[in-house]
Order: sequence, then structure tokens, then C-alpha cells
Amino acid sequence: MTTIRRYPGARHFLGSPTGHVVHLRRGRVAHQGVGQAFWFRPSTTVLSEVPVDDQELPIFFHAVTADHQDVTVQANVTYRFTDPVTVAQRLDFAVDARSGETSTAGRDQVAGIVGQLAQSHAADTVAAMSLADAMTAGVPRVRGLLTQVLPADPRLAATGIAVIGVQVLAVRPEKDVERALQTPAREHVQAEADRATYERRALAVERERVIAENELASQIELATRREHLVAQEGANARRTAREKAAAGMIDARGSAERATLATEAQAEQVRAVGAAEAAAEQARMEVYGDVGRSTLVALALRDAARSLPTVQNLTITPDLLTGTLGALLTGALAGDGAPDGPGTAPTGKAA
Repeated sequence: MTTIRRYPGARHFLGSPTGHVVHLRRGRVAHQGVGQAFWFRPSTTVLSEVPVDDQELPIFFHAVTADHQDVTVQANVTYRFTDPVTVAQRLDFAVDARSGETSTAGRDQVAGIVGQLAQSHAADTVAAMSLADAMTAGVPRVRGLLTQVLPADPRLAATGIAVIGVQVLAVRPEKDVERALQTPAREHVQAEADRATYERRALAVERERVIAENELASQIELATRREHLVAQEGANARRTAREKAAAGMIDARGSAERATLATEAQAEQVRAVGAAEAAAEQARMEVYGDVGRSTLVALALRDAARSLPTVQNLTITPDLLTGTLGALLTGALAGDGAPDGPGTAPTGKAA
């Protein structure tokens, strides 16, 4: 940034590292260069400062296509002042020697020159294209043309201006036309979005169907397993019943066999006891056959006495005693042990 300090009767100029200053004193070059510092008198001094750094120039202009459609071209041109002395002579980059303010007329002149050149060449290119071509291929064609034409323009070279870069940002039609052109693409995008939505819904429905089928298959599988389980439980119950019945049959057979064995043993015992009793009775009968009548009577009375009730008081009459004694004596005398007449049975009276 240029700095001018004021002193009584003189001024001090301090230049910037990006500005090429030209100091004219009385029409002659007194100082020139970048980063100059010098004293001068405002009354005899003319100052000009040309920037030596790269300058950016945005350009907006309209052009008409071959099908009579208005388009807007947006570009950006990068340039540099290669000959600051020539630029200072042809363009207004004056610096006020009293206040230090730099004129903007030089930048405006450069913008006009470069802008007009770019617009003229770009308009010719766009005029040979249809709107559709300008929308699709307008940016690279215009950029290629300007990149080729502007650096080689003789007017810019004579002025000391070198174009070092051109960028075309957009070639756009009017808003209504642009909106109309965007409608098919927008509808296509919307259709694609709808199709994606429908496919997503269809996929969701398909997945839900698969999940429902899996759940139904799981329920069927569970029912089948439950059926097999019930059948197996029934088979186990029948097998258990058969085993219990077989075990009961075995127990019954064992009980029957034990009862048969016990009955046979008891019968054998009874037979043995009966045979023994029969043998004893036979032996007794054989013994009784050899004894006399009186002995048998005595034995009979003994046996009868065992079954008689207990006699506490006994009354013997003379008739009973006489008959009994007579019978006994008669039997003893006869030798056969039997009395001749009937005897009178004793009678007893319990007190």
C-alpha cells in the first residue's frame, strides 16, 4: 500500500512491494520501480502506480444462441501488467501527490477492454450453437476459445497486458427456460426416486412375506414336533401299560404258582397226616380187637367222660349202684366184659 507522508514544503513517498511506481518530475522520469521511496514536491510531480501482481477480472455478459435463446456467460480472467511504464502511459493509474489516493480509472479501463474482447469472441461461439449444445458443451468451448484468443490479442500486448488464465464458470439460459429444461430431468429424477421408493416398499413387503412364511413354517414345524411328541408319549404310555400288565401277569402267575405249591404242600401234609391218623387208627383198632369187652367199655366211658360237662355234685341211688355193680360183676364173671342187663345211666345235678 502506497504511503505519502506530509512535511512542510515536501512529501515523502513510500511504495508497496506489489506496485510499480513511475515518478515524473517536470515530464521526465525521476524514479520508477517496485518498492521505491523518495522525496518529491507536489507542485512539480506526477505519480503513477501500476500493480504488478495477478489481477482477477470477473465477467458477466449475455449472448444469443442459434435458436434465438438468450444465455448468460459467467467467466473469470486472470491477467498481469507486463510493461508497467507502457500501462502507466496508456491507462490512468495516477496517484494524487497530495492525498496519496490512487485512481480506479485504470482498472475500469482494463475491465472494459478485456471484457469486450472476451464477450465478442464468446458471443460468436455461442451464436453458432443451439441452446442444448450451449447447455452441455458451451463451457468447455468458450473456455478453449478465450484461452486461445485473449493471450494473443495484439491490443492487449500493445497495452502491456498479458492474460495468463481464463475460467468459464457457467453458460445458463433464462430462469424460465432453465426451469423448463430442468423439468424433464427433475421428473426423471422424481420417477427414479418413486421407483426406488416402490422397490423399497416391494422389498419390504417381500421381506415381510418371507418372515411370515418363516413364522408359519416354524409354527408348522412346532405342531409337527408336538404331534410326534404326543404320539411318542402315547406309545410310551402304551408300552408302560403293557409292561405293567406283563409284570402283573408275572406276579399273578407267581402268586398262582405259589398258591398251587402251598396247596399241594398242604394237601401232601393233609395226606401225610391222614395216612398217619389212619395208620394210628388202624393200629388202635388192631389193639382194640385183642382186648375184652370190659376194657372197651372202660375206654368208651373214658372218652365219653372227656366230652361231658363238669360235674360238681353227683347223687348215686341204691338202684344205680346195685345195677352197675351187678353188671360189672356179671361181665367179669362171664369173661367177655359185657353186662347181661341194661344199666341205668348215672345222673348228676349241678348245684
